[in-house]
Amino acid sequence: MKRSLTSGAQAARDAATSVAAGAKPPSMPEFSADESLDELRTLATSAGAVVVGEVLQRRDRPDPATLIGAGKLEEIQGAAASADADLILFDHDLSPSQQRNIERILHKRVIDRTQLILDIFARHAKTREGQLQVELAQLEYMLPRLAGRGVEMSQLGGGRFTGGSAT
Repeated sequence: MKRSLTSGAQAARDAATSVAAGAKPPSMPEFSADESLDELRTLATSAGAVVVGEVLQRRDRPDPATLIGAGKLEEIQGAAASADADLILFDHDLSPSQQRNIERILHKRVIDRTQLILDIFARHAKTREGQLQVELAQLEYMLPRLAGRGVEMSQLGGGRFTGGSAT
């Protein structure tokens, strides 16, 4: 069972909500930070994770590099280490660069709400068509997150179709 530490990052959600308020359909309900974290906790539990802590931050503007502030990242790092968490969940969509930056700082796997939901769908898909649809959605989600993932992603390589001379 994965032990996870959830991070609300409600400030970024508040900022995104206030910026996109005009474009939001009137039928979309507003959720408080507590309601959103309750839902994230339920999602994490249904995915098989054990939530060992929660951190909430409110900010005027999200940090473009990490979504949350450096001090809050240190707090999460300490809490994750003391709780022996191996996964950090964010209750906010993370850009690929934000996810990489946070993982680099925390030295833990980091996923956002969207990835968590895709993982839940993958666990529950029963038909072949359903499994393929979920796998496609996961691959489309992961594609921009693959950049800079190490030697295995290097474009250098030998072989017949890598641009070398054919013999």
